[in-house]
Amino acid sequence: MDGQLTAFTAVAAGMVTMPGADFAVVVRNALDSRRAGVATAVGVAGGLLVHTALAVAGLAAVLVAVPALFGAVQLLGGGYLLYLGARALIAAFRHPATTTDAAADGAPADAGHPAAPLGTARSLRQGFLANALNPKAPVLFLSLLPQFVPAGQPALPRTLLLAALVVAMALVWFPVVALLVDRLGTWLRRPRVARALQATTGALLTVLGGVLLAEVVLA
Repeated sequence: MDGQLTAFTAVAAGMVTMPGADFAVVVRNALDSRRAGVATAVGVAGGLLVHTALAVAGLAAVLVAVPALFGAVQLLGGGYLLYLGARALIAAFRHPATTTDAAADGAPADAGHPAAPLGTARSLRQGFLANALNPKAPVLFLSLLPQFVPAGQPALPRTLLLAALVVAMALVWFPVVALLVDRLGTWLRRPRVARALQATTGALLTVLGGVLLAEVVLA
């Protein structure tokens, strides 16, 4: 048995399933519809594919080595999470709890009228950007993947395998989260529960975005 591969699988599973911005975006969009939640989940996996591919290609090292470039990505990522968080909070506290955040990309929601459902393309984009603009991910994978390449083995095939494992886990975990939220939809979409969950995910996204921006300012 490949002990290092087993250990990496456990580490990667912990990283993928740990609640964070990806989890919050998937849950928030799954409250809108099953399709939106699953599309967001696929977008998150797409963002992970970008990060792992950059790590395999060694391009993540460039991002780490150029502080200005890293800071720019951090600003974009923090700003986008703040944006999503603010939209979720607005939907939770200003509009009726049955109104979904169809305006997450800037389209105004009409108070008192149900917002149009999130489209598949918009959901994919939100999931992808929420993950792809996370500046910590390239650093994490760049430092993590080489540790699980056994001495004497070619690095490229091994890192490709490790990267594929991470993406595969995301393609399983996040759609399961979306489907579970949809399955519990009758209860989760009750006015008080929906508003509380929307506010919670919005607050989480806002805090995560604020932390990223604060790190740039204080650096």
